[in-house]
Amino acid sequence: MRQQDIQSSLNGYPYHVLIVDDDPVHRALEREILDSSKYAVFETSSGREALDALRSRSFDAVLLDKQMPGMDGDEVCRRIRGELGLGMLPILMVTGNSDIDHLTLSLAAGASDFVRKPYDPGELLARLDAAVSHKRLTDQFDSAESMLFALARMVEAKDGNTGDHCSRLSHNGVVLGKALGLGADELMALRRGGVLHDIGKLGIPDSILLKPGKLTDAEWVIMRQHVDIGARLVEGLKSMRLTVPIIRHHHERWDGSGYPDGLRGEEIPLLARVFQMVDIYDALAHARPYKPAMERLQVIEVLEAEAARGWRDPALTAIFLEIVKTHPEAINVPVSSHDDLGLSLFSEIRSTGALDWDHRPHP
Repeated sequence: MRQQDIQSSLNGYPYHVLIVDDDPVHRALEREILDSSKYAVFETSSGREALDALRSRSFDAVLLDKQMPGMDGDEVCRRIRGELGLGMLPILMVTGNSDIDHLTLSLAAGASDFVRKPYDPGELLARLDAAVSHKRLTDQFDSAESMLFALARMVEAKDGNTGDHCSRLSHNGVVLGKALGLGADELMALRRGGVLHDIGKLGIPDSILLKPGKLTDAEWVIMRQHVDIGARLVEGLKSMRLTVPIIRHHHERWDGSGYPDGLRGEEIPLLARVFQMVDIYDALAHARPYKPAMERLQVIEVLEAEAARGWRDPALTAIFLEIVKTHPEAINVPVSSHDDLGLSLFSEIRSTGALDWDHRPHP
């Protein structure tokens, strides 16, 4: 094996690139420029062939000619983004036209970058290198997030809950967040928190997590560590910056009697208070292995009592209960699973039988 091939293997090459051009001369020129073990090149001569190729296999980037008969590059780009749902795939539009309006149309169609004809090999390689490297990093990032979400769902299953529990918390957190006028980043953090809030229970021994009966004081000390463990598990991902406080502080209480830090009142991060409200509602309103579900009026009474006792943010409780009383359909809708965080991977793992904990006792 050549030294170049060895280095390519170590770096995770080859990058898979799709060339789309109706002109065989241009395809040959691009293929020649990319002739190294760093790239695996696949060619198509039309937009329809390109879409078929993208449906059947994965690519790290597309070199797409703008001017093609039948379906031009802009239309192909729109279909890649919309019809195929490949929002993160780098698409480098190849064009001989440098008119700004011409290029703006391609950007609006979803192009990531441009390569101008006649080609400068160095420029083409530089733009392509940047695009494919970013794509691989994004793929790794998505994989890391997906695994975290799947692991968190495994914890919920082990703890006697179902994937629907996580999904309901994600959905209802967003419902309450929208009622409060929170922004897109905060709403996404609430979605993620719905799944990841108890991921720290991965570090809690089964003898405590699944103990049939009350925990001792010493066991509670260990159980309460799950919020710190969970926060440390996810804090390395920048995308989790707003989710970490939800994981760490969703067991704090308004009067300071909660854990882990005994925060009081507005010292408790708002997102943690929002999530806590929907988490408590869900625990009361749905059956668990150790308790039946409460009726809606009973749940309202409990939440009002806890707010009066000083455990919950009274203003936030009032806003949430107004939703429960006047728009119960908003928090009781069936949750679609097609975009649920980590659910498909969790389902695949569960289908192997590796998560068969139903026979184990639960407190």
